[in-house]
Amino acid sequence: MPDASVIEETALIRKASRQIDEYLKGDRKIFDLPIFAVGTPFQQMVWEALKTIPYGETRSYKDIAVQIGKAKACRAVGMANNRNPIAIIIPCHRVIGSKGALVGYGGGLDIKKHLLGLEGKKIVGDKIIS
Repeated sequence: MPDASVIEETALIRKASRQIDEYLKGDRKIFDLPIFAVGTPFQQMVWEALKTIPYGETRSYKDIAVQIGKAKACRAVGMANNRNPIAIIIPCHRVIGSKGALVGYGGGLDIKKHLLGLEGKKIVGDKIIS
């Protein structure tokens, strides 16, 4: 939400900030935050599937489509990924093209590469090699 602002720092905001900081330092692999992302029922299904991708692993758009029972909805999965309002916590950076290509990330591919690198992925150009 571009027009959103923090009116008051709450315990939850402090906890979220601390957990994101820990993740970026490599000290956190799982977030323990109560989250609710507003979206369509399809987007909600995709976002729930994204939360099941373990730290250090990736899935293709096709993998996510199959996981949610919509095997032909790869493009729709990509659009839901693009609409993810809570990046990092809902780990849309872990979704890649079917041949390991780094495609699409709201924060830009450089940030996606950095996040995947933090999680131990080796990247050459715009492709994961391990």
